[in-house]
Amino acid sequence: MLTSALGRGLKLDEAVTESRGHAIALGARARSDGYDVVLVLGGDGTVNEVVNGLLADGVPQDPRDIPMLAAMPGGSTNVFARSLGYSPDAVEATSELLERLDAGQERLLGLGRADDRYFTFNAGLGLDADAVRRVEERRAAGSRASAALYIRAAVRQFYVGRARRVPVTVRAGGAEPFEAHLALVCNTRPWTYLNDRPLLVCPDASYDTGLDAFVLTELRSVPTLRLLGQTLRREPEPPHGRHLVALHDEAVIALEAEQPLPFQLDGDYVGDVERVVLRAVPDALRVIA
Repeated sequence: MLTSALGRGLKLDEAVTESRGHAIALGARARSDGYDVVLVLGGDGTVNEVVNGLLADGVPQDPRDIPMLAAMPGGSTNVFARSLGYSPDAVEATSELLERLDAGQERLLGLGRADDRYFTFNAGLGLDADAVRRVEERRAAGSRASAALYIRAAVRQFYVGRARRVPVTVRAGGAEPFEAHLALVCNTRPWTYLNDRPLLVCPDASYDTGLDAFVLTELRSVPTLRLLGQTLRREPEPPHGRHLVALHDEAVIALEAEQPLPFQLDGDYVGDVERVVLRAVPDALRVIA
Protein backbone atom coordinates (compact mmCIF):
# COMPACT_ATOMS: atom_id res chain seq x y z
CA MET A 1 0.00 0.00 0.00
CA LEU A 2 2.81 2.42 0.87
CA THR A 3 4.72 1.75 -2.33
CA SER A 4 1.52 2.29 -4.33
CA ALA A 5 1.00 5.66 -2.65
CA LEU A 6 4.59 6.69 -3.25
CA GLY A 7 4.52 5.40 -6.80
CA ARG A 8 1.84 7.92 -7.70
CA GLY A 9 4.30 10.72 -7.07
CA LEU A 10 7.67 9.09 -7.76
CA LYS A 11 9.39 6.73 -10.15
CA LEU A 12 10.43 3.87 -7.89
CA ASP A 13 13.00 1.09 -8.08
CA GLU A 14 12.47 -1.30 -5.19
CA ALA A 15 14.97 -3.44 -3.29
CA VAL A 16 14.42 -5.66 -0.27
CA THR A 17 17.14 -6.37 2.28
CA GLU A 18 17.99 -10.05 2.66
CA SER A 19 20.34 -10.07 5.65
CA ARG A 20 22.15 -7.86 8.09
CA GLY A 21 24.59 -5.65 6.21
CA HIS A 22 22.73 -5.87 2.90
CA ALA A 23 21.39 -2.31 3.22
CA ILE A 24 24.99 -1.02 3.27
CA ALA A 25 25.54 -2.53 -0.17
CA LEU A 26 22.23 -1.11 -1.40
CA GLY A 27 23.14 2.37 -0.17
CA ALA A 28 26.55 2.21 -1.86
CA ARG A 29 24.93 1.07 -5.11
CA ALA A 30 22.41 3.91 -4.97
CA ARG A 31 25.27 6.38 -4.70
CA SER A 32 27.26 4.86 -7.55
CA ASP A 33 24.17 4.62 -9.77
CA GLY A 34 23.33 8.28 -9.21
CA TYR A 35 19.87 8.03 -7.69
CA ASP A 36 18.24 11.28 -6.58
CA VAL A 37 16.55 9.95 -3.43
CA VAL A 38 16.90 6.81 -1.34
CA LEU A 39 13.74 6.00 0.58
CA VAL A 40 14.15 3.62 3.52
CA LEU A 41 11.10 1.85 4.91
CA GLY A 42 12.52 0.13 7.97
CA GLY A 43 13.88 0.54 11.45
CA ASP A 44 16.81 2.56 12.72
CA GLY A 45 19.27 -0.26 12.05
CA THR A 46 18.33 -0.32 8.38
CA VAL A 47 18.61 3.47 8.16
CA ASN A 48 22.07 3.27 9.74
CA GLU A 49 23.22 0.71 7.18
CA VAL A 50 21.92 2.76 4.24
CA VAL A 51 23.68 5.88 5.56
CA ASN A 52 26.94 3.95 5.85
CA GLY A 53 26.49 2.71 2.29
CA LEU A 54 25.79 6.20 0.96
CA LEU A 55 28.91 7.49 2.71
CA ALA A 56 31.13 4.46 2.06
CA ASP A 57 33.44 6.66 -0.02
CA GLY A 58 33.31 9.47 2.51
CA VAL A 59 31.38 12.72 2.83
CA PRO A 60 31.55 14.62 -0.47
CA GLN A 61 32.44 18.29 -0.61
CA ASP A 62 29.07 18.92 -2.23
CA PRO A 63 26.28 16.98 -0.42
CA ARG A 64 24.29 16.99 -3.68
CA ASP A 65 26.78 14.49 -5.09
CA ILE A 66 25.08 11.66 -3.20
CA PRO A 67 21.39 10.71 -3.04
CA MET A 68 19.11 12.47 -0.59
CA LEU A 69 17.72 10.24 2.18
CA ALA A 70 14.11 9.81 3.23
CA ALA A 71 13.27 7.53 6.16
CA MET A 72 9.82 6.06 6.74
CA PRO A 73 9.02 4.31 10.06
CA GLY A 74 9.06 0.54 9.67
CA GLY A 75 10.73 -0.69 12.85
CA SER A 76 9.87 -0.88 16.52
CA THR A 77 11.06 2.58 17.62
CA ASN A 78 11.99 4.65 14.53
CA VAL A 79 13.95 7.32 16.40
CA PHE A 80 15.58 8.77 13.29
CA ALA A 81 12.37 9.30 11.32
CA ARG A 82 10.55 10.68 14.34
CA SER A 83 13.43 13.05 15.13
CA LEU A 84 12.84 14.61 11.71
CA GLY A 85 9.20 15.23 12.54
CA TYR A 86 7.59 12.26 10.80
CA SER A 87 4.64 10.49 12.37
CA PRO A 88 5.41 7.06 13.87
CA ASP A 89 2.53 5.74 11.73
CA ALA A 90 3.87 4.67 8.35
CA VAL A 91 0.73 5.69 6.41
CA GLU A 92 0.68 9.19 7.90
CA ALA A 93 4.45 9.48 7.42
CA THR A 94 4.05 8.62 3.72
CA SER A 95 1.63 11.49 3.26
CA GLU A 96 4.01 13.81 5.10
CA LEU A 97 6.89 12.69 2.89
CA LEU A 98 4.98 13.41 -0.32
CA GLU A 99 4.04 16.87 0.95
CA ARG A 100 7.66 17.63 1.78
CA LEU A 101 8.84 16.36 -1.59
CA ASP A 102 6.32 18.59 -3.37
CA ALA A 103 7.46 21.56 -1.28
CA GLY A 104 11.14 20.80 -1.86
CA GLN A 105 11.81 20.58 1.88
CA GLU A 106 15.29 19.34 2.65
CA ARG A 107 18.00 19.94 5.21
CA LEU A 108 21.61 19.03 5.93
CA LEU A 109 22.33 16.89 8.96
CA GLY A 110 25.50 16.48 10.92
CA LEU A 111 26.28 12.86 11.78
CA GLY A 112 28.48 11.07 14.27
CA ARG A 113 31.26 8.71 13.32
CA ALA A 114 32.51 5.96 15.60
CA ASP A 115 35.92 4.96 14.25
CA ASP A 116 34.97 3.95 10.69
CA ARG A 117 31.16 3.76 11.05
CA TYR A 118 28.63 6.59 10.91
CA PHE A 119 25.66 6.91 13.24
CA THR A 120 22.65 9.18 13.03
CA PHE A 121 21.31 9.73 16.55
CA ASN A 122 23.09 7.82 19.33
CA ALA A 123 25.94 5.59 20.45
CA GLY A 124 26.80 3.89 23.72
CA LEU A 125 29.55 1.79 25.27
CA GLY A 126 28.74 -0.45 28.23
CA LEU A 127 25.44 -0.86 30.05
CA ASP A 128 23.04 0.50 27.43
CA ALA A 129 24.68 -1.53 24.67
CA ASP A 130 24.57 -4.58 26.93
CA ALA A 131 20.80 -4.09 27.22
CA VAL A 132 20.51 -3.71 23.44
CA ARG A 133 22.48 -6.93 22.98
CA ARG A 134 20.15 -8.70 25.40
CA VAL A 135 17.08 -7.43 23.53
CA GLU A 136 18.46 -8.70 20.24
CA GLU A 137 19.00 -12.13 21.81
CA ARG A 138 15.41 -12.18 23.10
CA ARG A 139 14.04 -11.10 19.72
CA ALA A 140 16.03 -13.81 17.97
CA ALA A 141 14.39 -16.25 20.39
CA GLY A 142 10.93 -15.03 19.39
CA SER A 143 10.14 -12.13 21.73
CA ARG A 144 8.35 -9.13 20.26
CA ALA A 145 10.13 -5.78 20.35
CA SER A 146 8.50 -3.44 22.86
CA ALA A 147 9.33 -0.78 25.43
CA ALA A 148 8.68 -3.36 28.15
CA LEU A 149 11.26 -5.71 26.62
CA TYR A 150 13.90 -2.97 26.62
CA ILE A 151 13.11 -1.98 30.21
CA ARG A 152 13.36 -5.58 31.42
CA ALA A 153 16.66 -6.03 29.59
CA ALA A 154 18.09 -2.79 31.01
CA VAL A 155 17.08 -3.69 34.58
CA ARG A 156 18.46 -7.20 34.23
CA GLN A 157 21.81 -6.06 32.83
CA PHE A 158 22.04 -3.31 35.45
CA TYR A 159 21.98 -5.88 38.25
CA VAL A 160 23.54 -8.99 36.72
CA GLY A 161 25.50 -7.79 33.68
CA ARG A 162 29.22 -7.16 33.85
CA ALA A 163 29.19 -3.88 31.90
CA ARG A 164 28.26 -1.63 34.85
CA ARG A 165 31.24 -2.92 36.82
CA VAL A 166 33.85 -2.08 34.17
CA PRO A 167 35.01 1.56 34.28
CA VAL A 168 35.29 3.61 31.11
CA THR A 169 37.76 6.48 30.67
CA VAL A 170 36.19 9.49 28.95
CA ARG A 171 38.22 12.07 27.01
CA ALA A 172 36.64 15.14 25.46
CA GLY A 173 37.82 18.62 24.53
CA GLY A 174 40.74 19.92 26.51
CA ALA A 175 39.50 18.58 29.86
CA GLU A 176 41.33 16.00 31.93
CA PRO A 177 40.24 12.37 31.28
CA PHE A 178 37.86 11.00 33.90
CA GLU A 179 36.42 7.62 34.82
CA ALA A 180 32.76 6.76 34.31
CA HIS A 181 30.41 3.78 34.39
CA LEU A 182 27.90 4.91 31.78
CA ALA A 183 28.50 7.01 28.66
CA LEU A 184 25.62 7.79 26.29
CA VAL A 185 26.63 9.85 23.25
CA CYS A 186 23.94 11.84 21.41
CA ASN A 187 23.91 13.38 17.95
CA THR A 188 20.38 14.73 18.38
CA ARG A 189 17.40 14.56 20.73
CA PRO A 190 15.81 12.35 21.89
CA TRP A 191 18.08 9.48 22.86
CA THR A 192 15.18 7.09 22.16
CA TYR A 193 11.47 6.71 22.85
CA LEU A 194 9.58 4.66 25.41
CA ASN A 195 6.37 4.25 23.43
CA ASP A 196 5.40 7.89 22.78
CA ARG A 197 7.59 9.39 25.52
CA PRO A 198 10.96 10.82 24.37
CA LEU A 199 13.97 10.02 26.55
CA LEU A 200 15.89 13.31 26.68
CA VAL A 201 19.26 12.40 28.16
CA CYS A 202 20.92 15.16 26.08
CA PRO A 203 18.22 17.85 25.74
CA ASP A 204 20.50 20.30 23.88
CA ALA A 205 21.77 17.79 21.30
CA SER A 206 21.12 18.70 17.67
CA TYR A 207 22.01 17.64 14.15
CA ASP A 208 23.34 21.19 13.76
CA THR A 209 25.97 20.95 16.51
CA GLY A 210 28.69 18.56 17.64
CA LEU A 211 28.23 15.55 19.90
CA ASP A 212 26.66 15.63 23.36
CA ALA A 213 27.02 13.04 26.11
CA PHE A 214 25.28 11.91 29.28
CA VAL A 215 28.00 10.44 31.51
CA LEU A 216 27.56 8.91 34.96
CA THR A 217 30.63 8.56 37.16
CA GLU A 218 28.76 6.18 39.48
CA LEU A 219 25.87 3.77 38.95
CA ARG A 220 23.83 3.50 42.12
CA SER A 221 20.24 2.29 41.89
CA VAL A 222 18.33 5.22 43.41
CA PRO A 223 20.35 8.13 41.94
CA THR A 224 20.37 6.47 38.50
CA LEU A 225 16.60 5.96 38.56
CA ARG A 226 16.13 9.56 39.68
CA LEU A 227 18.21 10.83 36.76
CA LEU A 228 16.39 8.63 34.26
CA GLY A 229 13.11 9.94 35.63
CA GLN A 230 14.28 13.48 34.90
CA THR A 231 14.84 12.57 31.24
CA LEU A 232 11.21 11.44 30.88
CA ARG A 233 9.52 14.61 32.11
CA ARG A 234 6.77 16.06 29.95
CA GLU A 235 8.25 19.50 30.56
CA PRO A 236 11.95 18.68 30.24
CA GLU A 237 14.81 20.49 31.88
CA PRO A 238 18.47 19.49 31.73
CA PRO A 239 19.12 16.40 33.88
CA HIS A 240 21.19 17.18 36.94
CA GLY A 241 22.80 15.11 39.67
CA ARG A 242 25.92 14.67 41.72
CA HIS A 243 27.36 11.92 39.51
CA LEU A 244 26.29 13.31 36.13
CA VAL A 245 28.73 14.92 33.69
CA ALA A 246 26.98 16.51 30.71
CA LEU A 247 29.02 17.22 27.57
CA HIS A 248 27.78 19.51 24.81
CA ASP A 249 28.85 20.31 21.25
CA GLU A 250 32.03 18.26 21.35
CA ALA A 251 34.02 17.60 18.18
CA VAL A 252 35.58 14.39 19.56
CA ILE A 253 34.70 12.07 22.44
CA ALA A 254 36.95 9.08 23.15
CA LEU A 255 35.86 6.15 25.32
CA GLU A 256 38.24 3.47 26.58
CA ALA A 257 37.47 0.50 28.84
CA GLU A 258 39.74 -1.86 30.75
CA GLN A 259 38.28 -4.79 28.82
CA PRO A 260 35.98 -5.19 25.79
CA LEU A 261 32.44 -3.94 26.41
CA PRO A 262 29.28 -4.08 24.31
CA PHE A 263 28.97 -1.18 21.87
CA GLN A 264 25.85 0.03 20.09
CA LEU A 265 25.11 2.50 17.30
CA ASP A 266 21.60 3.77 16.57
CA GLY A 267 20.13 1.08 18.78
CA ASP A 268 21.97 -1.86 17.16
CA TYR A 269 24.58 -3.93 18.98
CA VAL A 270 27.72 -3.90 16.79
CA GLY A 271 30.15 -5.92 18.91
CA ASP A 272 32.45 -5.61 21.92
CA VAL A 273 35.24 -3.03 21.87
CA GLU A 274 37.83 -1.68 24.30
CA ARG A 275 38.24 1.74 22.74
CA VAL A 276 36.25 3.90 20.37
CA VAL A 277 36.71 7.46 19.13
CA LEU A 278 33.50 9.30 18.24
CA ARG A 279 33.70 12.37 15.99
CA ALA A 280 31.14 14.92 14.87
CA VAL A 281 30.82 15.13 11.08
CA PRO A 282 29.01 18.37 10.13
CA ASP A 283 26.80 18.75 7.04
CA ALA A 284 27.22 15.11 6.10
CA LEU A 285 23.82 14.08 4.75
CA ARG A 286 20.88 15.61 2.90
CA VAL A 287 17.44 14.45 4.02
CA ILE A 288 13.86 15.20 3.16
CA ALA A 289 12.58 16.91 6.29
